[in-house]
Amino acid sequence: MILSDKTILSLIDKGTLVIEPMEIQQIQPASVDIRLGNTFSIIEDSSAGIVTLDKPIAYKEIKAERYLLLPGQFVLATTMEYIKLPNDITAFVEGRSSLGRMGLFIQNAGWVDPGFSGEITLELYNANRCAIELQAGRRIGQLVFAKMDQAAMNPYAGKYQGQRGATGSKIYLDE
Repeated sequence: MILSDKTILSLIDKGTLVIEPMEIQQIQPASVDIRLGNTFSIIEDSSAGIVTLDKPIAYKEIKAERYLLLPGQFVLATTMEYIKLPNDITAFVEGRSSLGRMGLFIQNAGWVDPGFSGEITLELYNANRCAIELQAGRRIGQLVFAKMDQAAMNPYAGKYQGQRGATGSKIYLDE
C-alpha cells in the first residue's frame, strides 16, 4: 500500500519515519520530494583503464554547491535528506520527469530497504548533448513509501547502512 501525505506526516510526527532536514512543502500527495546534496563522487582514472568488481574502486569526492555534468558523464551524488525507515516500510526513489526530459537520468537502484538509515546515493547520468548544471538544494526526485504486510524479519543492516555523502560501490565486499 502506497502511503498518503496524511500517513507520511503522521509517521514523521511520531518519529517512526525520519526525514531530516525536511520542509512541509516537500510532502506531496503520495511522496516526499528529495533534494540534491552538495557531495559528488566520480571514479578516479586508473592506469589500467579497468574497473574490477573484486577490488575497492578509487573515487574522487567533490563538495560543491554547483556541479557541471558533462554530456555522457556519470557522477554519484547524495540527497540533502537523511532518512530512517522503520522495519515495516520501504521506499522507491523516483526521478523527476522534468529532469528526465532534459536528459538527466537519476537512479539509485530505485529501492530503499526497510530498516535503512542514511543519505541516499544517487547515480546521475547526462544523456544530453549539452552539459547540465546541477545545484545543491534543488528537487532531484521523490520518495514513494509503501507499507509492508508485516515488519521485515531481517531489516537492512548492510554495507551502506548509515552512509553520508555520495558513497561509492562496495561490491568488492560481496561474497
